[in-house]
Amino acid sequence: MRRWIASLCAALLASCASGPPPPDWQASARDSLDRAVAAYLKGDTRVAEAEFAHARGEIARTGRPDLLARAELTRCAARVASLVFEPCEGFERLRLDASPAERAYADYLAARIGQQDIALLPPAQRAAAAATGESAGAAVQEISDPLSRLVAAGVLLQSGRASPAVISQSIDTASAQGWRRPLLAWLGVQVMRAEKAGDAAEAERLRRRMRLMEEGK
Repeated sequence: MRRWIASLCAALLASCASGPPPPDWQASARDSLDRAVAAYLKGDTRVAEAEFAHARGEIARTGRPDLLARAELTRCAARVASLVFEPCEGFERLRLDASPAERAYADYLAARIGQQDIALLPPAQRAAAAATGESAGAAVQEISDPLSRLVAAGVLLQSGRASPAVISQSIDTASAQGWRRPLLAWLGVQVMRAEKAGDAAEAERLRRRMRLMEEGK
């Protein structure tokens, strides 16, 4: 995920390149997109929506559907990491003008990517997308970037392939980063698993942890 964002940022702002400074819209769009993702994961919907709207407006001025498509996919990836499984409508409006890689990533986020398109995914997601059974969980655990790991885990959960180990690691990942929104979502999954197993004590322990997080609003 970080590489995906980095590739978008590279297109928006070639900060390391020599030559004249880039236009102001590029830095503005990049910074707003970064803040939008951070605010969303923190649980601040109002700020996230405002920052994304600003980033999208800046990019739209270029008439570049490829950049807009990547921005929309970045937004939707943060939702998948937080277990919000809904159509990536902003991207779908741009699908006809998107690249094969962008279409493949959108299909991946929706847990419907074809084997033939896995090679088009960001490198961090390829192994998890191609793996089956227990190897899928191991592939997720190998992803070093926290947000990329949560995206891959979210895709596994969406497709019914997330193991208990993946769920536990996702909780640990979100907790370590202080990402309130995905942490609450993954804890909710654990609560449902505990209830299904008849472990009322574990379910209540998890709920106490979730209530504790309300203090961090």
